[in-house]
Amino acid sequence: MKETLDTDAVAIGGLSASQVEQSRREHGENVLTPPKPVSMWKLYMEKYQDPIIRILLVAAVISLVLAFVDGDFVETIGIFIAIFLATTIGFIFERDAAKKFNVLTALSEEQPVKVCREGRVVEVARRDIVVGDIVLVEVGDEIPADGLLVRSSSLQVDESSLTGEPIITKSVAGSESSTADDATYPCNMLLRSTMVMNGSATYRVTAVGDATEIGKVARSSTELTSVKTPLNVQLDKLAKLVSKFGIGISVAAFLIFLVHDVVTDSVWRGDDYFRMAEIVLRYFMMAVTLIVMAVPEGLPMAVTLALALNMRRMLKSNNLVRKLHACETMGAVTVICTDKTGTLTENRMQVADIRKLYGSDDLLAKAFALNTTAHLDTEAGTNGIGNPTEVALLLWLDREGEDYRKLRHAEDIIYQLPFSTERKYMATAARLGNRQYLFVKGAPEIVLAACRIAGEEADEISGRLTSWQTKAMRTLAFAYRELPADATPADAERAAMHIGQLQAQAIVGISDPIRSDVPGAVAECQRAGIEVKIVTGDTAATAREIGRQIGIINEESAADAVITGPDFAALSDDEAYDCVVGLKVMCRARPADKQRLVAMLQKHGQVVAVTGDGTNDAPALNHAHVGLSLGSGTSVAKGASDMTLLDDSFGSIVNAVMWGRSLYKNLQRFLFFQLTVNVAALLLVLGGAVIGTELPLTVTQILWVNLIMDTFAAMALASLPPTKDVMDDKPRQQSDFIINHSMVRGIMGIGVAMFAVMFIYLIHCFNTGGGMQTHELSMFFTAFVMLQFWNLFNAKALGTDHSAFRGLCHDKVLTGILVAVFVGQWVIVTFGGKMFRAVPLSLLDWVYVVAATSLVLWAGEIWRLVARLITKNGH
Repeated sequence: MKETLDTDAVAIGGLSASQVEQSRREHGENVLTPPKPVSMWKLYMEKYQDPIIRILLVAAVISLVLAFVDGDFVETIGIFIAIFLATTIGFIFERDAAKKFNVLTALSEEQPVKVCREGRVVEVARRDIVVGDIVLVEVGDEIPADGLLVRSSSLQVDESSLTGEPIITKSVAGSESSTADDATYPCNMLLRSTMVMNGSATYRVTAVGDATEIGKVARSSTELTSVKTPLNVQLDKLAKLVSKFGIGISVAAFLIFLVHDVVTDSVWRGDDYFRMAEIVLRYFMMAVTLIVMAVPEGLPMAVTLALALNMRRMLKSNNLVRKLHACETMGAVTVICTDKTGTLTENRMQVADIRKLYGSDDLLAKAFALNTTAHLDTEAGTNGIGNPTEVALLLWLDREGEDYRKLRHAEDIIYQLPFSTERKYMATAARLGNRQYLFVKGAPEIVLAACRIAGEEADEISGRLTSWQTKAMRTLAFAYRELPADATPADAERAAMHIGQLQAQAIVGISDPIRSDVPGAVAECQRAGIEVKIVTGDTAATAREIGRQIGIINEESAADAVITGPDFAALSDDEAYDCVVGLKVMCRARPADKQRLVAMLQKHGQVVAVTGDGTNDAPALNHAHVGLSLGSGTSVAKGASDMTLLDDSFGSIVNAVMWGRSLYKNLQRFLFFQLTVNVAALLLVLGGAVIGTELPLTVTQILWVNLIMDTFAAMALASLPPTKDVMDDKPRQQSDFIINHSMVRGIMGIGVAMFAVMFIYLIHCFNTGGGMQTHELSMFFTAFVMLQFWNLFNAKALGTDHSAFRGLCHDKVLTGILVAVFVGQWVIVTFGGKMFRAVPLSLLDWVYVVAATSLVLWAGEIWRLVARLITKNGH
């Protein structure tokens, strides 16, 4: 009945107290080392690694130096406030999210464990287990440390937290049942944090703490990775472009104006060196002003605000975001490597089909209830303890309205023969009233061979079983035999050991069903240009069938679409690099295999998201661009991930992709808006220098303009809700710049148009002879603001051919900000007085300004109308 390894090397009596202490000194405690916490100061300083923030810091320093020269610190203070807000908001949101992930250790280390020490069985805390200890485990126990079996009886272990495989049969090395070639780990090896689902065992501890398999996984799941998110790459490029553009324009302007002045101004032919220095300083300050104005100082706050708003909104759609940048990175994902158990499937065995043969339904119900070692552990009967296959049978009884507890308690079990891998069946003898029955369940080929079944019916049953097996179902057969009324337990044992002359009751197909929303979600990912790959510890047949059910492989798929973890590990780097392109399913995958797959895909330039719920998924979750853990997953997996799917739904990934793509588009809209204004302002500074005037805006007016450009625009455009339209596009290439060609045309076109309108007005005022009086300055100020007001509409419609007014009533934040800008401008001009150097404008003045500046919007609307007509005619 029991498998035993006879060896003098194993002392069944266990360790002595001195041996325990010596082992602890040599191998350490049985505790997983938690990841080293990052200090709050370091977390905050990481926010200053943002490339745009660095440019802003340089601009702030230059602005501060100039402020001491001319005594005007307003612009400098504004830049420093922008830096502080952008970094602090991001820090606060990420710190808040980090608090939800502080639990990164496994179950309490104080959990009691049965061990043999000094010839006695005692209970010690899990943390006190040492290498060499003899540990006793039974159904429901969690394995406290890695080790090798000494004795086992019908042992089955749930390794899903480490390998993704829910049930593995374990046996002592050298026995007939220990020869499974496709097992992820040796059949005589028990692993920490796995669960005993059936049978019992005694084993010798070989590794504790960080030296265990789960310890190695947890350690690699917290390694620092150098993978840059797509947004980081884009901001790096933008920072370099802004630096080159700003410095290039400012140096060119400085030299052109200075050379022009040297050629035309007679002061350079005299000895008034103080006047010369004053001219050089004036042009230098103009050049520095150009650099500062070229930097989109509102971008860091817009990025942070967009990410933070998405983070909060995604929480409502069951996506808990731990790292802000994960919000946007999901929009760039090109490959999703998903675990099977618990991610694509429900992680709950269920009776998928049943074919009743002979005997009453009542007798079949009693066979299910009595011939089992499983239990349902809740009043609702939705969870179970024991072998998941047996739990599935009890759940089926529950759905049929049968209470297995009442059935079990009403009858008397005489003898029970546990399932074993040698026999491949389980048998129970029970007294039902005045009769005694032997119930048998197990592998169909064993149980049905002991039954009397006619030829045609046998063929039909065989066909049904084959059909189920090709659908990745586990199959069972049930049979019974009536025993003599005076049969003794010994008679029952003999009948159970040597089954024959049985009556077939039923055959059952049991599956871990696909989540109902998964096929649709996978199809939507594929339409959006995202490839889905399954990476699981399950068998090849099951993994392939799951792949077929969710739609990633079919009968025409190439042979290399499926590979095992050991086979993948055996490939050279070049072979593995080529293999991952066509790979659809990896089965029998180990943690290192999954991590290598992610690395190879990233080497291809793919943006990789990894989903998983088990500790075995943690390294890949950590090294991927986006790690997606499940709400029901292990704490180590959650700690390694960037985002958690609270509802465990693969469908939530589609929502995350939609949010990410919409967020990226919102950032493009903000850049379009702000850079358009920056171009207009740059040209106005240059144009003003040509005609001999500075930008006719006061410091307070510039502060209001910056408030619109930065805070208001960031809030308005970052808060635009996601649209399904973005899922019709293919993922953007990592090499694609955040400012695309159409944006450049729009920025330059509208920026030049704004400049032309304002510059013509400037020239008009100077040519009339009156110059820029307070009324004209108020008109200029209002026109400049209203140009931004209308350009917000164009920014909203960026990247689409829809009208800017489409869905405006649903964009409540944008609508509110538009109203605030318009009303705020009227209040400032009407009541600002000396503070804003403004005088009230007449109704006719407002009509002129609104009508003239709205041409920016109507030009955009005409452009989008033409695009819609072209698209419509093209179809």
